[in-house]
Amino acid sequence: MSVAELEAFFRKAFPDVAEEHHARIDAIEPGRVRLTLPRAALALRPGGIVSGPTQMGLADRAAYAVILAHIGPVAMAVTSNLNFSFLRAVEAKAVHADAVLLKLGRRLATVDVRLWQDSEAVVLAQASVTYAIPA
Repeated sequence: MSVAELEAFFRKAFPDVAEEHHARIDAIEPGRVRLTLPRAALALRPGGIVSGPTQMGLADRAAYAVILAHIGPVAMAVTSNLNFSFLRAVEAKAVHADAVLLKLGRRLATVDVRLWQDSEAVVLAQASVTYAIPA
């Protein structure tokens, strides 16, 4: 799928999400996708840092995006496992997610997702995400 096709899919599949709260798809490459969650979409916790559920949601969206970019618009592909490590505080500004497809099988897909802000070399959080793909 192209960036435009994938963004259109997400808007149709998640009609209750306000436009400014959708993660922007910055790039699709073989085996990779980069998303950016804008400042307007961030839920903050005390101390002004991005909440854990917001970070996990971005990681899950990035994993879903990289899988769909490779298999097409399969709406019922679902998360079957998400392991998440919080490594550093995430500031109240746009957050980037790089998703790398580790394995794409017929029934399961495994993705590595890393969140970052100012430098992709400084990983703020990391997730291993597995999706079940319907037959």
